[in-house]
Amino acid sequence: MSVSSRDSATGAGWHGQEPGHFESLMPDRVKKLSWLNPATLWSARNGPLASLFGDPTNDERRRWVAGQRDRGVPANLVIERDDPETYSFMLIADTGEGDAPQYAVVPGLLEAGEGSRFAVLSSDVIYPVGSANDYGPKFFRPYQDYNAPIYAIPGNHDWYDGLTGFMRVFCEALALPAAARPKVLSAGWWRTLLWKSPAAADEQRLAAARSLRSAPAQQSEQPGPYWAIDSGPLRIIGIDTGLLGGIDKEQGEWLRRVSQGPRPKILVTGSPIYVDDKYHPCAIEGGGTVDEIVRDADCHYVAAIGGDIHNYQHYPVEVDGRTIEYVVSGGGGAFMHATHIIPRVTVAGVTEQDFRCYPLRGDSLAFYSGLYGRRLRMKRFFALTSEQASAVIAKRLGIPPTRTTNAAVTLRTRLLATLLGVPSRPHGRSWFRLPVRKIYTQVLSPGSVTYTPPFFKSFLRLDVTPHDLRIRCFAATGYREQEVAPPVEDDFTIPLG
Repeated sequence: MSVSSRDSATGAGWHGQEPGHFESLMPDRVKKLSWLNPATLWSARNGPLASLFGDPTNDERRRWVAGQRDRGVPANLVIERDDPETYSFMLIADTGEGDAPQYAVVPGLLEAGEGSRFAVLSSDVIYPVGSANDYGPKFFRPYQDYNAPIYAIPGNHDWYDGLTGFMRVFCEALALPAAARPKVLSAGWWRTLLWKSPAAADEQRLAAARSLRSAPAQQSEQPGPYWAIDSGPLRIIGIDTGLLGGIDKEQGEWLRRVSQGPRPKILVTGSPIYVDDKYHPCAIEGGGTVDEIVRDADCHYVAAIGGDIHNYQHYPVEVDGRTIEYVVSGGGGAFMHATHIIPRVTVAGVTEQDFRCYPLRGDSLAFYSGLYGRRLRMKRFFALTSEQASAVIAKRLGIPPTRTTNAAVTLRTRLLATLLGVPSRPHGRSWFRLPVRKIYTQVLSPGSVTYTPPFFKSFLRLDVTPHDLRIRCFAATGYREQEVAPPVEDDFTIPLG
């Protein structure tokens, strides 16, 4: 096991090491995905349109699930597995850009995933629009050597083609018939004028892609976009939060039913409940929230793991005398969402001492300062070392640095911290901080795609016994040392009672 970023800057990947071998896994030609390209933004227009003119996701999801039930899938959408009482599975999320950062995760995933029984892919299998024609280089090829089934829940990008590609690949479902057209001049009618329709699947191309994961041990079929897996002592429940981060009434009723009973449960969701020191309980159409179900003592949830945000965060939250572990795990390959914009953590009684994130805030700030120094051709002004970044983060948030640093906090480092969104004080309500989250998630983070290490990607391994559940977050930097022995960035164990 390699030294982690919590122990040294070398463990974070800052001091040039031997390049990883992940590039040998990639296609000869890789189409680089740029989120600053107007064509990419136009292809992903369905999300903004749903926000402006109404979201059709709930109705479309109901049609998909009804079609699956007509095909004879289990009415309760439960996958019954024959796993032993002691076993392991992997979890990755927000993977499918098909470029170097995604492939850089694969060697470590295979190494740390040795002997695991299956994997769960939670959120955004394919970027930018979830097309079935992109599954070859962005799903089947990267994971062709993972010799176990992969189950998935969709993210918002998988819904940009109406979930057609996702349902075709994971559920063997054919495209839905056209929905009834909305009334002329209604909000829905205006939406359909600009709505992007799914591209027709190239069946020959898809068949060739499937051949890359054609071994019997790799095969699986799931009943729908949301499901439950009964595996050893656990029930793992995956929900589909659609385009805008909520679930429909029918799915909510199903979730309440499959969450009952004494069996320990993990929720897997495309929209994390705690993220960036904020609480998002996830609304259910018609009333109630997903987190009300997770917190219900009769449902026996021990963890809720969400994707969508492309980093790792961990919030152990005390609920009525017990702890529920809320995790963000979206570092499977897509561009990195900043962690240095996370304020000093106090949400739900979680303190900085309890909180974990990867990359560390200082490494995130150093990553962004170097990136924009290169792009603006102002390296001498912008670029911060990881030590300088850690020092200014500690000063501004009033927390001890995770790694020891003797770097001085100067006028330049304070100015750069402000420009790049580090909060000036715990939960300070300044004119600058209010728009910072939106700026970094919608403007700067999507422009942070880089093709040279360190990448700051991550994935989870979950080890299950009848008595406890161990969760480890492994890092993938893109360097050979971390491929051979993936470093552990977080490690905690949950008693299953």
